[in-house]
Amino acid sequence: MMKVEDIKREFLSIYGEGDVAVYFSPGRVNLIGEHTDYNGGFVFPCALSFGTFLAVRKIEEKVVKFRSANQDFATKLSFNQLTTPQGKEWVNYPLGVINQFFKKGIELNTGLELYFNGNVPNGAGLSSSAALEVVTAYALNDVLGTDLERVELVKMSQKAENEFVGVNCGIMDQFASGMGKANHAIFLNCDTLDYELVPIELEGVKIVISNTHSPHKLDAGKYNERVAECKAAVEKIREIMPINLLGELSVEDFASVESTITDDVIRRRAHHVVTEIKRTRDAVDALKAGKVEEFGQLMNASHTSLRDDYEVTGTALDTMAEEAWKIDGVIGSRMTGGGFGGCTVSLVRDEAIDSFIEKVGANYEKRTGIKPDFYVAEIGNGASKLN
Repeated sequence: MMKVEDIKREFLSIYGEGDVAVYFSPGRVNLIGEHTDYNGGFVFPCALSFGTFLAVRKIEEKVVKFRSANQDFATKLSFNQLTTPQGKEWVNYPLGVINQFFKKGIELNTGLELYFNGNVPNGAGLSSSAALEVVTAYALNDVLGTDLERVELVKMSQKAENEFVGVNCGIMDQFASGMGKANHAIFLNCDTLDYELVPIELEGVKIVISNTHSPHKLDAGKYNERVAECKAAVEKIREIMPINLLGELSVEDFASVESTITDDVIRRRAHHVVTEIKRTRDAVDALKAGKVEEFGQLMNASHTSLRDDYEVTGTALDTMAEEAWKIDGVIGSRMTGGGFGGCTVSLVRDEAIDSFIEKVGANYEKRTGIKPDFYVAEIGNGASKLN
């Protein structure tokens, strides 16, 4: 874990001596409920102990300076340049957040020096982008003294990605980054934003994240394509049933209307969403009842649906999941995040963790030629000021 003192020291070496405040927002892993958030369904993510740090200092010059330990691109923008995207650069994520403040009529009353340093692996599907957005929103709220509610900052962070970056993501990643609690997962209704913090009590079992090192790029168009396909399904179903989101349908509802969707691809996309929402509710019930094996089976079924109906897994994720399923002591394993690369999440018995990492790692590398990484997850808190 990075230390606040290290972040401050790096900041001072870039910008010079003076006071500096440090903020943190975590990445997340989603245990189950994938591609349901923008469909108004349920998700079950938890915040991780790693994420994005942001060191901030007010300055008199009417500019905002952006630097990152993780990206080469650095820039200094005058106040009138802050509404313009900077090509495809990482600064569009914090810029999008600044623009959300502008849209609320909140102007910058000070120049800023910003230094970001993240330890979420980029492209791993663990929401480095959401951590970047939420830490910016949380820090600006504090620095500018705007007293916005935490949930409002989460919504602004999602809108930053939708409107400024151009990825039509749902709210799950930002919500987990902003609202997470140590040793709990968030059972979230993405339509109403009603949520429940569910204790993660896995006796003798750990959450293991496997990084395929096949990076996903959500802005590559496939993600937005899935969003559009779900909207197309809603349009067809609306001809006979008044709905706005697929999340409004039970499995039984969908069975009664799916024949109206004549396009096989669109129908399979909708089938995944409706069944995944049910799997998520069932999984949370199973966890609360201490039925970890049942939770694991639902994780496996989730991956299969994401592979066959939603087609967002790909060779790397499928290989990683298949190798995990072969290991004694693995309760369940599935892709997590947007897909098209990134990570899987597995529930693994303590005594099997070493052999899991060794065997899955070796077999995955043998089949793909890529060396993976593994992290035993620690569930942490949401966004905070660290000093």
